Amino acid sequence: MTRLARALAWLAFVLSPILMTAHAATPVVRVGVLQFGTVSWEIEAMQKAGLLEREGVRVEVVPLAVNDAANVAFQGNAVDVIVNDWIWVSRQRSEGRGYTFVPYSLAVGGVMVRPDAGLRTFADLRGKRLGIAGGALGKSWLLLRAYSRKTVGEDAASFVRTDFAAPPLLNQLALGGDIPAVLNYWHYNARLQAAGLREMLSMQDILAGLGIQSELPMVGWVFRDDWAKANPAAIRGFLRASAAAKKLMRESDEIWNTTLRPVMRAEDQATFEALRAGYRAGIPRGTNAEAEATARQVFSILASVGGRELVGEAQALAPGTFWQAGAER
Repeated sequence: MTRLARALAWLAFVLSPILMTAHAATPVVRVGVLQFGTVSWEIEAMQKAGLLEREGVRVEVVPLAVNDAANVAFQGNAVDVIVNDWIWVSRQRSEGRGYTFVPYSLAVGGVMVRPDAGLRTFADLRGKRLGIAGGALGKSWLLLRAYSRKTVGEDAASFVRTDFAAPPLLNQLALGGDIPAVLNYWHYNARLQAAGLREMLSMQDILAGLGIQSELPMVGWVFRDDWAKANPAAIRGFLRASAAAKKLMRESDEIWNTTLRPVMRAEDQATFEALRAGYRAGIPRGTNAEAEATARQVFSILASVGGRELVGEAQALAPGTFWQAGAER
């Protein structure tokens, strides 16, 4: 062994425990992420652009199969952070669980119609089949029912033929001409748009019809109060990295073309562009306080349609549902 080789080996021996200690001391955030979901895009951007490293945190991605698995993993402390909606967080808080919410996205979904269906307005859906993702208590469906009551004067549940099904199946049925319209999640709608279907009603249209003019992030990062208090550097660093990733994804085409496209499962250029545009349109621009004020208005609308089955015994948005920076101190 040469003198240089011996010196390098000695240096590696000396530095190894130091580097291992530094790595072990880096705060770790365990994030439950749905396989093939859009949240993984932002995590990918955080990691590949060095945003987590810059903030001094590490993310351990815990892949999950379905939303229910995410909730179970979170409630069982198998993960620290998941994405869910604020209405779920509010109900959990009203039942004594200290969960809290930071806005992640405005993108939820909307009503897509086939171009050959002859459907111009929502009222034209009377007697027609409407495929619906998210079940009977899905927030988009409940808001659409409220919109229908206000604009048509009748609950949509009474005049459309509802077909509740999984999002991929709904897209398949719509593309095959088996159903003329679907209320699906935004990224499935983006694929339908790329295939030639038309958006009849966006969530922004629905909210505007209900008198809600401010932006409303329906889904967000969800974590526990006690975990945030015990790990202030982890949650603050993670949220800063998330905000930086959103800024990068909004402003840079390169991050999409080089880093994200391989994980997006976009079949063609039109689908890729529709997914990118949909994600960018869903990036919140308002503050936590503004989002909370809007959520208080929408809570009463959702409760009036979904009732106790949705919100439990709560009469209003539970205090602390929206996380306030500094609450972890």
